[in-house]
Amino acid sequence: MDLDIRTSSTSFISPREKKNLLVASNLSHAFDYTLFENLDLEIKEGQSIAVLGISGSGKSTLLHILSTLLKPQHGKVLYNKHYLYEQDAKSLLKIRRDDMGIIFQSHYLFKGFTVKENLEISSIIADKKLDTALLKQLRIYENLNQNVADLSGGQQQRVSIARVMMKKPKLIFADEPTGNLDKETADEVMDVMLSYVLENKAGMFIVTHDERIAARCDIAYRLKDKRLVPVIL
Repeated sequence: MDLDIRTSSTSFISPREKKNLLVASNLSHAFDYTLFENLDLEIKEGQSIAVLGISGSGKSTLLHILSTLLKPQHGKVLYNKHYLYEQDAKSLLKIRRDDMGIIFQSHYLFKGFTVKENLEISSIIADKKLDTALLKQLRIYENLNQNVADLSGGQQQRVSIARVMMKKPKLIFADEPTGNLDKETADEVMDVMLSYVLENKAGMFIVTHDERIAARCDIAYRLKDKRLVPVIL
């Protein structure tokens, strides 16, 4: 059910008790046609947000704007007391590397490398150790010595999620993170990601077609008619 209201939350923690991690205001963007305009959005610590919408509605574009990958044509994104798109390229890269984790629909794994080697590259860049407990939770620990090209699409998806989460990001941005997973595995992955958000006072922003996955987040929106409409699922 779509609700024509500005805010909606199913979180048991009052929004007033949460600190803003990222604030977007008056965002507008268009390619051949206007995707959205004058969008406002907040991501608070310990909070997960999902955005639903048909293909081409602008979900991924919004994710790219919030995660430093695409400058909006109008509007501002505030993170850590700084407007992102007033920073130079070097500063944006540092924020993306140190504070944000981005899970893409395409996994962008190094196909000639093993699972362990793919994860080690990320861990070295982030100066973090391999998180054995996380790998077991995501059920890829037994695959460490396999070449990623030999894994199923679902296994590759879990490797890409592990690679991001081992960075210990303050903000996770995920584009269809469970799209290649069966229902049971998708639930397990969401358990891991939602637990991480709460335990680390992080924030998570997911775009998805799956209403069942969106319903597990604290807040769900539908992107339609160029704006975000809160929904109860």
